[in-house]
Amino acid sequence: MTYSYRTRGTCSRQINFEIADDGETILNVEFIGGCNGNLKGISALVKGKSIDDVIDTLEGIDCNFKGTSCPDQLAQALKEFKENY
Repeated sequence: MTYSYRTRGTCSRQINFEIADDGETILNVEFIGGCNGNLKGISALVKGKSIDDVIDTLEGIDCNFKGTSCPDQLAQALKEFKENY
């Protein structure tokens, strides 16, 4: 299953990700815009992880007092996916 999420309050504009048929395992994550190297690193680190583990790890991370960050936006995207799955 593929899913796209429009980010809010970050340099990245969108997050595209793919979830395994089990509805729980992250297969791939792609950030559009933002800090290329850092976001490729995040994408590599979450690959193969469960949605809940990634949400627990990344939710609430702040970037420069914006109240959110690219990792936090990934957590929000995954939460939205879970609500609609």
